[in-house]
Amino acid sequence: MRRTGPTNINLRLLIKELNKYAKDYNAPIWSYVAEILSRPARKRVVVNLSKLNRYVNDGDVVVVPGKVLGGGNLTKKITLATVSISLTALEKVRDSGSRVIHIKDLVKEYPKGSGVKVII
Repeated sequence: MRRTGPTNINLRLLIKELNKYAKDYNAPIWSYVAEILSRPARKRVVVNLSKLNRYVNDGDVVVVPGKVLGGGNLTKKITLATVSISLTALEKVRDSGSRVIHIKDLVKEYPKGSGVKVII
């Protein structure tokens, strides 16, 4: 049987680190994010900016366990953590005054995961 999870070594190391933080800090949000990231490629999460704009408020800390695309606009200031982001989405997010970081950095800032929203 073929492996169905991610073959990217960086993604596999991120999943391992997320599971470690979930266990060490008793934060089930990180194991949930790791579970979503370990899905097969055809079931990965893709989120447009219009969806983010609908479901977040100013000042929210949001994690997208997948790729963020530039469809729509973002009008709120948020902290966005993702694995991958398109160039147009990155420009639109920065134009709105929001901050974009990698999930690995977000885990170090919020090890317990309190106050973090997951958008899928």
